[in-house]
Amino acid sequence: MPDPAARDAAEEASAFSHPAVAPDATAAYGDHPDQVIDFYAPRDDGAARVPLVVVLHGGAWRAPYDRQHITPFADFLARRGFAVANVEYRRGGDIPHQGGTAPVAGRWPETFDDVAAALDAVPELAARHLPRADTGRMVLTGHSAGGHLALWAAARHVLPAGSPWRLDSPPPLRGVVALAPIAHFERAVELGVCGGAVTQLLGAEYEARAPHADPALLLPTGIATTIVQGREDVVVPHAVAEAYAEASAKAGEEAGLTLLEEVGHFPLIDPSADACAVAAEELTQLAW
Repeated sequence: MPDPAARDAAEEASAFSHPAVAPDATAAYGDHPDQVIDFYAPRDDGAARVPLVVVLHGGAWRAPYDRQHITPFADFLARRGFAVANVEYRRGGDIPHQGGTAPVAGRWPETFDDVAAALDAVPELAARHLPRADTGRMVLTGHSAGGHLALWAAARHVLPAGSPWRLDSPPPLRGVVALAPIAHFERAVELGVCGGAVTQLLGAEYEARAPHADPALLLPTGIATTIVQGREDVVVPHAVAEAYAEASAKAGEEAGLTLLEEVGHFPLIDPSADACAVAAEELTQLAW
């Protein structure tokens, strides 16, 4: 039986071995350098309009991990016939740690400000930069911490009253496909996911902020939701996804959960892995 750490390292190396893929266009949704969206046109010769997939990258909400590492996945989806919007957002900076510095997870409230603003801007920006994108068939996806943000963005209409990110009605989405998401904060904290990233994200006001940020507390959404998860994931263990699915069921809603055998965290966004094709198929089922 393969060593879990060795498997994870090999899978990460494979996912990160692909060169970054330049977008067809980039547009700003704000003034900060990280407030940008890259657009990828479908890689075919057709003229018909196609569904739009909005991608939110992972990396534990930490600054070293930007959207570049997920551009091969965005290109993979474009080659499958989708129009794609790859969103950047502000992430955590560095804090002193053991004589040096260490990246902290997320920025409150800027990370959430950016995701909300980006999703609000996508329809207009996509219409301008991706003429074939059908924003009436928009699906949201994200990996790891980006999976959390995707679930959160789909639940903005059930945020607590007074939240600055709350929508009056459900967002115009066909659905969400969350890939190994940090979907249930309590379970993620119990398991120490990503070196305590959840507690870093919410900071000292964890209890007050969790109802505004934890997807497991923002249910039901009425938005079709599917989670794709590797059973061998040691970065975000499948127990986190299962806890979210259980919370969804208790709220009277069924979230789909596809557990992939012999798969860890990174194959879900690795174009050379079979698991990546599974993720694309789940998007296809919602979008088309």
